[in-house]
Amino acid sequence: MMRRSRPPRSPVETPPPVASAFGAVPDPSVSRGMVIAGAWSWRILVVVGAVAVFVWLVIQLRIIVIPFMVALLISALLVPFSSWLQRHRWPKWVAVVVSLVGFLVIVAGLFYAVVVQIIDGAPELRDRTIASYAQLRDLLLASPLQLTEAQINGYLRDALAALQQDSQPLLQGALSIGSTAGHIAAGLVLMLFATIFILVGGSDIWHWVVGLFPSKARRAIDGAGSAGWLTLTNFVKVQIFVAFVDAVGIGLGALFLGLPLVVPIAIAVFLGSFVPVVGAVATGAVAVVIALVYNGWVVALLMLAVVILVQQIEGHLLQPFVMGSAVKVHPLAVVFAVAAGTLLAGIPGALFAVPVVAVLNVMITYVARGAWREPVPAAGVVVTERRATDV
Repeated sequence: MMRRSRPPRSPVETPPPVASAFGAVPDPSVSRGMVIAGAWSWRILVVVGAVAVFVWLVIQLRIIVIPFMVALLISALLVPFSSWLQRHRWPKWVAVVVSLVGFLVIVAGLFYAVVVQIIDGAPELRDRTIASYAQLRDLLLASPLQLTEAQINGYLRDALAALQQDSQPLLQGALSIGSTAGHIAAGLVLMLFATIFILVGGSDIWHWVVGLFPSKARRAIDGAGSAGWLTLTNFVKVQIFVAFVDAVGIGLGALFLGLPLVVPIAIAVFLGSFVPVVGAVATGAVAVVIALVYNGWVVALLMLAVVILVQQIEGHLLQPFVMGSAVKVHPLAVVFAVAAGTLLAGIPGALFAVPVVAVLNVMITYVARGAWREPVPAAGVVVTERRATDV
């Protein structure tokens, strides 16, 4: 019986060549590591280019984008309240009207209180500021520094010019929303209409958006959107709580130290705290300046100590434990997100940086985790979980 002869085996098995990203076999002289590095490099460049184009489009369409993002933040606050009213047998249109009108009344009341207090205290603040400047000038003229009045005026002009120059990135972001009153009015109208439509039919709008994607991707998009919306609502609620704590702490400190304009200071701190990390510090600095003008150096130092204490409470207790658990973003990422947002879009960028990063983080994590690939419950199985996007 004859045996079949086996073909001789090669003594050394060479690994198959690694195809490039375009399907062609690379030159054998190019190492495997270089091929992999090249494949990763062009993919990273494409992603960075896509992100850059998207950011450029957002900046160009800021008159539309910023009102829409403000409407999303307001809706994230009002949708849970409107849903709660509807669960207690309120008609839908009544719940929407009560939520929106109540929000507008509260915001208008805050601004009215600030304007009235500032108008009433402006003359005295002006007189105190002039008197404090005169005292400081006399002190510098009599000091061992031997400064002249011309030198003091020159230093003051330089300081004002530097302050104006450093504040340009923030101011241009605020002014870029609309350089005319018509742009500002259009932005307010767009924000109001977007908020109304989200309150009335937010779930229908979202289902329409999901339907624009391919059928195989709809479950992933739908689940990621629900997770992002839940994170956004948690962020708004927690941010209001953090802002309230900052405002109460600094406001009580100003009240106990006998500062004027306590109500405007507290409201300014509350509104400024919506810009994480730097907002409450900037508005707290205003309280320190008012204390310096009205009550002197000692009270100003005490007011500075109060601001620092409140910021320490926020940084070591509220941000890590309360805000961190709500948005699931590391405080270091929050700092860099605020810095990047401020550099790109000024005040609006600082305001929207953290919620954008938090929502994107949750949505990307949801898609990457693959939970949306789990099989759909069979017919007859009751799913009791309520979607975050339902109004």
